[in-house]
Amino acid sequence: MKTDLLFYRLFLRCPQLALDLLGLPYGGDSYRFASEEVKQTAFRMDGLFKPIGDNQE
Repeated sequence: MKTDLLFYRLFLRCPQLALDLLGLPYGGDSYRFASEEVKQTAFRMDGLFKPIGDNQE
């Protein structure tokens, strides 16, 4: 899908935007946005919010 790159770049620059749109709290630099690949037959996550720092629950 051609819009994936647009959303990826948007959330990469402003990860709080997705949480704001969902009405969820965003605490400073508590998340980063990244593209991850799950080891399977090349199943790739287009975007994933991952906690930053020691607070990885």
